[in-house]
Amino acid sequence: MTACGESPEVIETPKAERPESMNTQFDPKLAEKLGADDYGMKNYVMAFLKVGPNRDQDSATAAQIQRAHLDNINRLVAEKKMIVAGPFLDDTDIRGIFIFNVSTIEEAEALTLTDPAVKAGRLIMELHPWYGSAALVEIPTMHKKVSRNEI
Repeated sequence: MTACGESPEVIETPKAERPESMNTQFDPKLAEKLGADDYGMKNYVMAFLKVGPNRDQDSATAAQIQRAHLDNINRLVAEKKMIVAGPFLDDTDIRGIFIFNVSTIEEAEALTLTDPAVKAGRLIMELHPWYGSAALVEIPTMHKKVSRNEI
């Protein structure tokens, strides 16, 4: 892994001198399935969900927008376009995060525009390219095994 804001330094070793794998637990089939690079990482887009300019809806409308927001998250997870979503538990202008299973800001931006809370102006999204473990794509499957109730 690398520190935040740093890209891993890649030092090329001639193929003939490279060990097949430095990690004895390496599973090449799983790495390929998950789209992992040699470090077990891949590109994603992280979204910071922030307070939007239009938050003056009545409580019933706000609840309908929130339900539609959650339904949209579930749809994106089912389509394998989103792998992590969740709110922050403090009361700041940054309300939550998404991690999109896409590699470009443009793809993520198109997905954020499907969110009813963004459409209503309750939330805005700040998008950033992000490099993280390719194993993150397994979170939705694992989450189903540990959640007693659906959101």
